[in-house]
Amino acid sequence: MRALLRSRTLITGRTYGAVAHARSVLESELDAIRAAGTWKGERVITSKQGAHISVDGSSGDILNFCANNYLGLSSHPEVIQAGIEALQKYGAGLSSVRFICGTQDLHKNLEQKLAQFHERDDCILYASCFDANAGLFEVLLGPEDAVISDELNHASIIDGIRLCKAKRFRYKHMNLKDLEEKLKESQSSRLRLVVTDGVFSMDGDVAPLVGICDLAEQYGALVFIDECHATGFLGPRGRGTDELLGVMDRVHIVNSTLGKALGGAAGGYTVGPKSLIELLRQRSRPYLFSNSLPPPVVGSATRAVELLLASNEIAQSMAAKTKRFRNGMTQAGFTIAGAAHPICPVMLGDARLASVIADDMLKLGVYVIGFSYPVVPKGKARIRVQISAAHTDSDIDRAVDAFIQTGRKHGVIS
Repeated sequence: MRALLRSRTLITGRTYGAVAHARSVLESELDAIRAAGTWKGERVITSKQGAHISVDGSSGDILNFCANNYLGLSSHPEVIQAGIEALQKYGAGLSSVRFICGTQDLHKNLEQKLAQFHERDDCILYASCFDANAGLFEVLLGPEDAVISDELNHASIIDGIRLCKAKRFRYKHMNLKDLEEKLKESQSSRLRLVVTDGVFSMDGDVAPLVGICDLAEQYGALVFIDECHATGFLGPRGRGTDELLGVMDRVHIVNSTLGKALGGAAGGYTVGPKSLIELLRQRSRPYLFSNSLPPPVVGSATRAVELLLASNEIAQSMAAKTKRFRNGMTQAGFTIAGAAHPICPVMLGDARLASVIADDMLKLGVYVIGFSYPVVPKGKARIRVQISAAHTDSDIDRAVDAFIQTGRKHGVIS
């Protein structure tokens, strides 16, 4: 018994030592993040999402300029009511994955409407677009295939590609010449998939899809786009980047999200050929091993899609508001990256400066966040402003005035 107690004491002591060592390592990492000025705090919102919000610790009405709520549908009365009705009729959740007992007519209806919206054969829902990207490439591509990806694609695309066994090629950002070289290098592959964000989330730049599709057709490749920052508001009917550039019939697979313009709650999806969607239902791991999307989320998203299928009025309001903000900031002397997209990155360079300006903006009643490494490359820190259809012209002017005041304070503009 004494020997056993001594053994337990030794094991416990070693365990405590390992925990203490791990804690020391973790604290060192956290201290380094703080020292670099790249610490990402979380502000607490005490109201529903919208153009105007309440923030814990701040008094009065706060203008929100950093949500992905592009169309203002997160707080649209009809979207909210649809979620309430789905909760009452279908319950809080399914407690199951889709293929066991987690598929309701609600899910099938939303998938049908999303396929209709994107003018594709079929659709499969996921818990998020991160999951959609994690679940696609491993199923579609094997060791005899190749994936050719823009170097600045979203982290979820990068992680999804890592899960597949295809040969991997990266081409320089939006560089068609380099893409062609990679297509030539990969000509011996069975299937080749060109992968790009439709809109790149940090800069708001739009992929050159016409040129990408031209090259893909020339070299016999498929085209995939991630449309998280385009679905609902880019293009004449808000269908996305492929509609904006006139290539809806030339892009083969689209992944996107319900968590931004389409109600803003959660969820992602893949639309494309029926055979692909059926294969994903059989083999896509995030789909097979994750609970179904909760009915209230599905109900809200369905109503959001229905509103966009019925009218493009909300989507069309974005262009003028985006132009108003970009013009006002450029005239004041700020450098705004991207072009004509409601993602409007205010380029500052220094991570600590971006964080300090964001804090000062909140004191003036404007909620924005500084973005720095590893979210963006070192030396390219910025405040990413996002315009919403819910913003009024006076909201936009007030945000520009706040930027001018803080920009002068910190020597960014004269």
